[in-house]
Amino acid sequence: MQKLLIVGCGDIARRLLPRLLGHYRVFALVRDPEQLAFWRDRGAKPVLADLDQPQSLQRIAGLAEIVVHLAPPPAVNRSGAASDRRDTRTRWLLAALARGMSLPQRIVYISTSGVYGDCAGARIDETCPVRPATARAHRRVDAERQLRALGRRGVVVSILRAPGIYAPDRLPIARLRQGTAALRTTDDVYTNHIHAEDLATMTCAALRYGRSNRIYNACDDSEIKMGEYFDLVADRFGLPRVPRLSRGEAQEKLSPLQLSFMSESRRLTSQRAKKELRVKLRYARVDDGVAAAWAERNSQCL
Repeated sequence: MQKLLIVGCGDIARRLLPRLLGHYRVFALVRDPEQLAFWRDRGAKPVLADLDQPQSLQRIAGLAEIVVHLAPPPAVNRSGAASDRRDTRTRWLLAALARGMSLPQRIVYISTSGVYGDCAGARIDETCPVRPATARAHRRVDAERQLRALGRRGVVVSILRAPGIYAPDRLPIARLRQGTAALRTTDDVYTNHIHAEDLATMTCAALRYGRSNRIYNACDDSEIKMGEYFDLVADRFGLPRVPRLSRGEAQEKLSPLQLSFMSESRRLTSQRAKKELRVKLRYARVDDGVAAAWAERNSQCL
């Protein structure tokens, strides 16, 4: 049985683990000692290490033939600069893996669709050039380039570019309750989505079918604007719709971080993933996933 290392043990990793057990001997890179028991009790072998502390990564050299890299880049570098465009976590991870007797055979990396930047609402496939507009997107591009360089050395590297990930516990409920405004329809941006369960499914498919140095858009089939998404969740969960602002009003009233998510518009297509990864989504449209989340919440209340 091949050994598989999960790097970045958050929500997607937890959804992924049951799908991997029985097919791989699973190791999980964990930086919080309090999480060791969680992963051990669920069938993985935890490895205590921290991607921000490269000296702690010695144990993973040559540990696994397969790596699933789910860890985001650091928000800031060691000097505290949020503007740094390098993903030092990926850099140190790959350096540690390279110290083994042999490189991993395969790596699947979860990136972000933010690397495309603003596409003015155009439909985008994987041939679209990257145009990152934020430091965090530049860090993702840096990670992709590091990994694709490794792919040219014989490692099968598959990259999934995921948009907004949602799930029953990852909906904008708090934002709706706070009444944080969205853009009016004429100024609004197209946004893209993938249910967390479907992203876990795509990750497993990439482990089996992903091609070498290949990019895949990991999104559903929805074409929906940001404000429409907020309205969809509000209506389904019986919450007030948020107010709408013009772009000029939003620049005066919203934070720079909030505005940054309202400055990029694109409509991703996922035909390559459907064809090559043979993926069939459980939630083909965000409407389906939100409805399922509402049904799950109601069932828990019974």
